[in-house]
Amino acid sequence: MASAKTKGPPPDDYDPAAPLTDAEIKTLRPAREFFAERGIPMPVPRKPGRPRQDETKVSVTMRLDANIVEHFKSQGPGWQTRINKVLADKVAKSR
Repeated sequence: MASAKTKGPPPDDYDPAAPLTDAEIKTLRPAREFFAERGIPMPVPRKPGRPRQDETKVSVTMRLDANIVEHFKSQGPGWQTRINKVLADKVAKSR
């Protein structure tokens, strides 16, 4: 249920980057206390980067003809993924 109170816009002189006053600093406390008071778990920071995939890829170094690389690069970003798809399709057809 939404609160009946709605906050209006901040005052014209509001500056979110303004330093805290001494009175405001005295009211600060650790986040764990805030969450514990309300009986909710502390948020767990998310690890940066992509989530782990079921099938991981293997990093390889290989030399390809320049015209092959240029062909895939000319189609825009994702050229390595497209090369992988072409190779995967070829492997699937050969089985």
